[in-house]
Amino acid sequence: MKKSKISLKKMRRLLWLLGMFKIPMIAYIRPKLMLLDEHKAQVRIKLKRRTKNHLKSMYIGSLAAGADMAAGLHALYFAEESGVKISFAFKGLKAEFLKRATTDVYFNSDEGQLVKKAFEEAMSTKERVNKWIKVEAKNTNNEIVAVFDMEISVKVQ
Repeated sequence: MKKSKISLKKMRRLLWLLGMFKIPMIAYIRPKLMLLDEHKAQVRIKLKRRTKNHLKSMYIGSLAAGADMAAGLHALYFAEESGVKISFAFKGLKAEFLKRATTDVYFNSDEGQLVKKAFEEAMSTKERVNKWIKVEAKNTNNEIVAVFDMEISVKVQ
Protein backbone atom coordinates (compact mmCIF):
# COMPACT_ATOMS: atom_id res chain seq x y z
CA MET A 1 0.00 0.00 0.00
CA LYS A 2 1.46 3.36 -0.98
CA LYS A 3 1.74 6.15 1.55
CA SER A 4 -0.25 9.30 0.74
CA LYS A 5 1.51 12.62 0.50
CA ILE A 6 -1.48 14.42 2.06
CA SER A 7 -0.76 15.01 5.74
CA LEU A 8 -3.31 15.10 8.53
CA LYS A 9 -2.06 18.59 9.37
CA LYS A 10 -2.83 19.80 5.83
CA MET A 11 -6.30 18.26 5.90
CA ARG A 12 -7.00 19.87 9.29
CA ARG A 13 -6.04 23.22 7.77
CA LEU A 14 -8.31 22.61 4.77
CA LEU A 15 -11.19 21.74 7.14
CA TRP A 16 -10.56 24.97 9.06
CA LEU A 17 -10.51 27.00 5.82
CA LEU A 18 -13.71 25.30 4.67
CA GLY A 19 -15.34 26.35 7.92
CA MET A 20 -14.05 29.91 7.80
CA PHE A 21 -14.91 30.69 4.20
CA LYS A 22 -17.49 28.23 2.84
CA ILE A 23 -19.47 26.50 5.61
CA PRO A 24 -19.69 28.64 8.79
CA MET A 25 -21.38 25.84 10.76
CA ILE A 26 -18.09 23.93 10.68
CA ALA A 27 -16.27 26.90 12.21
CA TYR A 28 -19.02 27.35 14.80
CA ILE A 29 -18.98 23.79 16.17
CA ARG A 30 -15.17 23.47 15.94
CA PRO A 31 -14.72 19.82 14.98
CA LYS A 32 -11.35 18.12 15.19
CA LEU A 33 -10.12 15.84 12.46
CA MET A 34 -8.67 12.87 14.33
CA LEU A 35 -7.86 10.50 11.45
CA LEU A 36 -7.98 10.63 7.68
CA ASP A 37 -6.42 8.22 5.23
CA GLU A 38 -7.58 6.53 2.05
CA HIS A 39 -9.77 4.10 4.01
CA LYS A 40 -10.97 5.79 7.21
CA ALA A 41 -12.04 9.17 8.50
CA GLN A 42 -12.72 10.17 12.08
CA VAL A 43 -13.99 13.53 13.29
CA ARG A 44 -14.62 14.49 16.92
CA ILE A 45 -17.15 17.05 18.05
CA LYS A 46 -16.98 18.05 21.68
CA LEU A 47 -20.16 18.32 23.70
CA LYS A 48 -20.21 21.97 24.77
CA ARG A 49 -22.53 24.93 24.84
CA ARG A 50 -22.39 25.39 21.06
CA THR A 51 -23.23 21.77 20.25
CA LYS A 52 -25.78 20.72 22.85
CA ASN A 53 -29.52 21.08 23.17
CA HIS A 54 -31.78 21.89 26.09
CA LEU A 55 -31.58 18.24 27.26
CA LYS A 56 -27.79 18.53 27.64
CA SER A 57 -27.15 16.04 24.84
CA MET A 58 -25.71 16.75 21.40
CA TYR A 59 -28.05 18.73 19.16
CA ILE A 60 -29.28 16.97 16.01
CA GLY A 61 -27.71 19.67 13.82
CA SER A 62 -24.30 19.04 15.37
CA LEU A 63 -24.70 15.30 14.85
CA ALA A 64 -25.66 15.79 11.21
CA ALA A 65 -22.72 18.17 10.66
CA GLY A 66 -20.31 15.60 12.14
CA ALA A 67 -21.66 12.87 9.87
CA ASP A 68 -21.41 15.25 6.91
CA MET A 69 -17.73 15.90 7.61
CA ALA A 70 -16.80 12.26 8.23
CA ALA A 71 -18.45 11.23 4.95
CA GLY A 72 -17.32 14.21 2.86
CA LEU A 73 -13.70 14.56 3.85
CA HIS A 74 -12.70 11.62 1.69
CA ALA A 75 -13.87 13.50 -1.42
CA LEU A 76 -11.69 16.45 -0.42
CA TYR A 77 -8.81 14.11 0.38
CA PHE A 78 -8.83 12.39 -3.03
CA ALA A 79 -9.23 15.72 -4.83
CA GLU A 80 -6.19 17.10 -3.00
CA GLU A 81 -4.22 13.94 -3.70
CA SER A 82 -4.95 14.09 -7.45
CA GLY A 83 -4.77 17.87 -7.79
CA VAL A 84 -8.17 18.33 -9.43
CA LYS A 85 -11.12 20.52 -8.47
CA ILE A 86 -14.32 18.81 -7.47
CA SER A 87 -17.83 19.76 -6.57
CA PHE A 88 -19.43 17.59 -3.92
CA ALA A 89 -22.56 17.79 -1.84
CA PHE A 90 -24.96 15.51 -0.05
CA LYS A 91 -28.23 14.62 -1.77
CA GLY A 92 -29.72 12.39 0.86
CA LEU A 93 -29.53 11.59 4.54
CA LYS A 94 -30.94 8.69 6.51
CA ALA A 95 -30.32 8.71 10.24
CA GLU A 96 -31.10 6.41 13.11
CA PHE A 97 -30.58 7.84 16.57
CA LEU A 98 -29.98 5.01 19.04
CA LYS A 99 -28.97 6.77 22.23
CA ARG A 100 -28.66 10.32 23.56
CA ALA A 101 -25.17 11.68 22.96
CA THR A 102 -24.24 13.06 26.38
CA THR A 103 -20.45 13.08 25.80
CA ASP A 104 -18.12 14.08 22.99
CA VAL A 105 -18.96 12.21 19.78
CA TYR A 106 -16.60 10.51 17.31
CA PHE A 107 -17.90 10.19 13.75
CA ASN A 108 -16.32 7.29 11.86
CA SER A 109 -16.45 6.41 8.19
CA ASP A 110 -14.70 3.39 6.71
CA GLU A 111 -15.98 4.09 3.20
CA GLY A 112 -12.90 5.79 1.75
CA GLN A 113 -12.54 3.28 -1.06
CA LEU A 114 -16.18 3.73 -2.08
CA VAL A 115 -15.68 7.50 -2.27
CA LYS A 116 -12.49 6.91 -4.26
CA LYS A 117 -14.42 4.79 -6.77
CA ALA A 118 -17.04 7.54 -7.09
CA PHE A 119 -14.28 10.12 -7.56
CA GLU A 120 -12.55 8.02 -10.24
CA GLU A 121 -15.84 7.35 -12.02
CA ALA A 122 -16.65 11.08 -11.99
CA MET A 123 -13.19 11.82 -13.42
CA SER A 124 -13.58 9.33 -16.26
CA THR A 125 -17.20 10.13 -17.19
CA LYS A 126 -17.19 13.88 -16.40
CA GLU A 127 -20.66 13.26 -14.96
CA ARG A 128 -22.01 13.60 -11.43
CA VAL A 129 -21.75 10.32 -9.47
CA ASN A 130 -23.82 9.45 -6.39
CA LYS A 131 -22.89 6.90 -3.69
CA TRP A 132 -24.28 6.07 -0.24
CA ILE A 133 -21.73 6.39 2.59
CA LYS A 134 -22.24 4.95 6.08
CA VAL A 135 -21.12 6.89 9.17
CA GLU A 136 -21.25 5.70 12.78
CA ALA A 137 -21.35 8.17 15.65
CA LYS A 138 -19.93 6.87 18.93
CA ASN A 139 -19.68 8.41 22.38
CA THR A 140 -16.54 8.37 24.51
CA ASN A 141 -17.56 4.96 25.91
CA ASN A 142 -17.40 3.58 22.34
CA GLU A 143 -21.19 3.07 22.27
CA ILE A 144 -22.96 3.81 18.99
CA VAL A 145 -25.30 6.77 19.46
CA ALA A 146 -26.35 7.21 15.82
CA VAL A 147 -25.91 5.67 12.39
CA PHE A 148 -26.08 7.79 9.25
CA ASP A 149 -26.38 6.91 5.58
CA MET A 150 -25.29 9.89 3.50
CA GLU A 151 -25.72 10.08 -0.28
CA ILE A 152 -22.68 11.92 -1.61
CA SER A 153 -22.79 13.49 -5.05
CA VAL A 154 -19.38 14.07 -6.69
CA LYS A 155 -18.50 15.88 -9.91
CA VAL A 156 -15.04 16.70 -11.20
CA GLN A 157 -14.83 20.23 -12.59
